[in-house]
Amino acid sequence: MASDYYEILGVSRTADKEELKRAYRRLARKYHPDVNKEPGAEERFKEINRAYEVLSDQEMKARYDRFGEAGVSGAGAQGFSTDFSDSFADIFESFFSGFSGGMGTQGRRRTGPVRGDDLRIDLNLDFHEALFGGDKELTIKHLEVCETCNGSGAKPGTKPKTCSTCGGQGQVRRATRTPFGSFTQVSVCPSCNGTGQIIEEKCPTCGGRGQNEVTKKIKITIPGGVDNGTQLRVSKEGDAGKMGGPPGDLYVFLGVKKDSEFRRDGINILSEIKISYLQAILGCSLEINTVDGKAELIIPAGTQPNTVLTLEDKGVPKLGNPVSRGDHLITIVIDIPTKITTEERELLEKLASIKGDRIGKGGIEGFLGNLFHQK
Repeated sequence: MASDYYEILGVSRTADKEELKRAYRRLARKYHPDVNKEPGAEERFKEINRAYEVLSDQEMKARYDRFGEAGVSGAGAQGFSTDFSDSFADIFESFFSGFSGGMGTQGRRRTGPVRGDDLRIDLNLDFHEALFGGDKELTIKHLEVCETCNGSGAKPGTKPKTCSTCGGQGQVRRATRTPFGSFTQVSVCPSCNGTGQIIEEKCPTCGGRGQNEVTKKIKITIPGGVDNGTQLRVSKEGDAGKMGGPPGDLYVFLGVKKDSEFRRDGINILSEIKISYLQAILGCSLEINTVDGKAELIIPAGTQPNTVLTLEDKGVPKLGNPVSRGDHLITIVIDIPTKITTEERELLEKLASIKGDRIGKGGIEGFLGNLFHQK
């Protein structure tokens, strides 16, 4: 056996009770003989038990810190009993009550009502469907209670019988003795699989499961303003429960397809519009597309490239408050021509002369670019 109990548990000499407990749990899981069949695992497990046994007791720990192993064994132990403390037994049971049949829920009795599983379905929406919502029809598959046996799994006219292996408990227990005491391991009954009942004559419709897979159509309402990742819960449309338990729920995960013209930024709609340099200089009124249809947009005279104009309340409805909406933000892109007619050139050269601008290396096209500060 290793000489230092702190080294065995992998903790410092200043470790508190919680640190000791965590270290013990981790190592006991790893080296328990029912789990670890490697040579030396059982001896290692004994060392871990002994180390925690001493260090978790304040009086024993104080003697060990002062006198070492001699202080906690033989005469130095002052008649110390090998019975485990309550906390030690609680820790051990919480991790090893169910090794034979698995841990967690597999070791629990399942004779009472069990809630059905929740289900998930993914649904892709068009851009406008996500903005304004509406009704959608979905086709789903889920488990429903068998109508023939009403969920019992037994053939009509018969009833399930109490399992003789576990006596209806759904669990079997096995005692294991160790040098430090006796422990009870609990596992799911192999005969009834934890239900506590045996079905001798199974329902011909569901084969004894008590449930059947059913394909059905349901209608759901999509609220306006949903976005990628929004989840909708449809109550009681998951799998049916067992032994009279309630059904689970259906969760609809939404995705939104991209639109060729509009983009979304939170509750605002973004788009671009291209205008000529003359429209930018003189200003104009244009009919543009919005998510609500056509709308008038006023372009002020002297509008510069990348100016953002706003149409209020033409954006996305707020989720849960469709009366309130975001805005539609339009970015202005000015079209600078690369080729112009002779008549256009003469007019532009005259305009340049009036402004006193010299036509440089870039010619009229360069003049237009400088006019609008475009790179």
